[in-house]
Amino acid sequence: MKLCYDLRAGAAIHNVKVKPKAAVLNMLKRLDKIRFRGPKRDDFLDLPESPTGSDTECSDDMLLRPRPSIRDNDEQRDPAGLGTLSVMQDLRSESERLNEVKGHLEIALLEKHFLQEELRKLREETNVETLKQELERERSRRLDLEQKMSDVLKTRCEDSPPQPPRKQQPPAANGTDKQQKETVCSRLQSWLYDRFGVYIEDFRFQPEENTVEAEEPLSAKRLTENMRRLKRGARPVTNFLRNLSALSNWHSVYTSAIAFIIYMNAAWHGWAIPLFLFLAILRLSLNYLIARGWRIQWSIVPEVSEPVEPPKEDLTVSEKFQLVLDVAQKAQNLFGKMADVLEKIKNLFMWVQPEITQKLYIALWVAFISSCVLPYKLMGFMIGLYAGIKFFIIDFLFKSCPKLRDKYDTPYIMWNSLPTDPQLKERSNATVSRRIQPVVSRSTLATIPAGVTREEESGRAHSTKKGAFHEIFNLPEVERPLPVCENGWRCCLINRDRKMPTDYIRNGMLYVTENYLCFESSSSRSGSSKKNKVIKLVDITDIQKYKVLSVLPGSGMGISVATPSTQKPLVFGAMIHRDEAFETIFTQYMKIMTTANPET
Repeated sequence: MKLCYDLRAGAAIHNVKVKPKAAVLNMLKRLDKIRFRGPKRDDFLDLPESPTGSDTECSDDMLLRPRPSIRDNDEQRDPAGLGTLSVMQDLRSESERLNEVKGHLEIALLEKHFLQEELRKLREETNVETLKQELERERSRRLDLEQKMSDVLKTRCEDSPPQPPRKQQPPAANGTDKQQKETVCSRLQSWLYDRFGVYIEDFRFQPEENTVEAEEPLSAKRLTENMRRLKRGARPVTNFLRNLSALSNWHSVYTSAIAFIIYMNAAWHGWAIPLFLFLAILRLSLNYLIARGWRIQWSIVPEVSEPVEPPKEDLTVSEKFQLVLDVAQKAQNLFGKMADVLEKIKNLFMWVQPEITQKLYIALWVAFISSCVLPYKLMGFMIGLYAGIKFFIIDFLFKSCPKLRDKYDTPYIMWNSLPTDPQLKERSNATVSRRIQPVVSRSTLATIPAGVTREEESGRAHSTKKGAFHEIFNLPEVERPLPVCENGWRCCLINRDRKMPTDYIRNGMLYVTENYLCFESSSSRSGSSKKNKVIKLVDITDIQKYKVLSVLPGSGMGISVATPSTQKPLVFGAMIHRDEAFETIFTQYMKIMTTANPET
């Protein structure tokens, strides 16, 4: 710092010149480099925002902006100023520079601390020391193995006889050969994987996934649609079977005769199998032309087109219920036929009917021995001729003459005599009842008085749950229920002449004798016949099937009986076996009426 004295306008002026040294400038440059060197300086607060920074710290722009000299400022502001003011300004500028240096130092210290932390984290992550230790262990192991290998080779060389020296290839050539072999193998593997990798992946074993299909809820519309789809899908099969049956029955004489001649000629020359294959190809060709729009229709039996009813969208509850009942009835019949076929096949192979299975057993032995002895060409010739004669001649005779079929058609007799599971159950129940019946008859023989016939005793012995039958209904002892209704039909009597609920509907059992229609109420006391109902069959003026509730679908489950003594017909409703009961009552009624009035 130098003090210069100038005489300006007769006044002594003290000017102060501050010349920073080279060391200070170098320090400032280094601090600037430290501050602006990395992108991580943004993680720290700037000097004005830093809590440890000085209040008089300046920003980066102040460092970059050129500073005007003190002398220029003095000349512009106060060309004739005092020296003391310039000294004060120089001191202030110097203090500002010191504060700036202080801020740079703080930043450098913070960055140093940050770098140390980063270095420590990197050392912890990489574990350089542990890696070095493992590397040293591996080196020591390698050295030990090399030492052992060298020892083994020395011992082998000492034990083995001396051999002529071989030409040793240079190690560089061996290395190149190994590399070439490795490259060729890798290329071959990659080529094979590219060619056959997709097929190899298909043979990879994977565990099966058990997927549970979601079941659809019950819907009348869906049920009917599925039944129609099943019918449409089975129509080609049923048409084919119907045409075969018509061909065997000689429905069209010319067609059956031509088919018989062609087939027998093909079977005689050993062309039966090529004939069937040619017919399959012809059928596929015709189907292709039909799919292309050609109108080709050939059938021995004319196809009957069933009227297709348009599906109704708005159905009432009764219509939906009736629709479900119709579909359920069709499904029940279809499932019943399928179950009968499967049960018969099962019983045939399980020796349920030994005399039938014995025939099949002998036939299989004969076929086995003949196939071992006879040549296949002769076997095919015999089978082909027998199939043609059986299909075109024997089946036609059996279908035309049922009595002849019942006597001599062995496959038909065997199939019809095979029992189903319900038939086997009925047979077992019948055998049990037959075993029990003789014991009961022996015990009752001793109680029959002398002079009483067996029929009178059986009529007297028959009784309902509450007592003897003739005593409950006040009928003669000869009257007893018919064999069809020995146990009675459960039903309810609806007497519409009565107004009381207890008299309007009564639950009970219905019986039919030779001359009477008897209803036993379940609420009547033992020996009391007040609530029971007895109707003479001769007094019946009208009998018909009756539907109690018109809302329900179907023809109902009741029988209406009109007599002169009642204003409104009596109704026996809620009868499960309604059709059987109606047929029995109507048949017995007609029998009595014909005996009473032979002319009518």
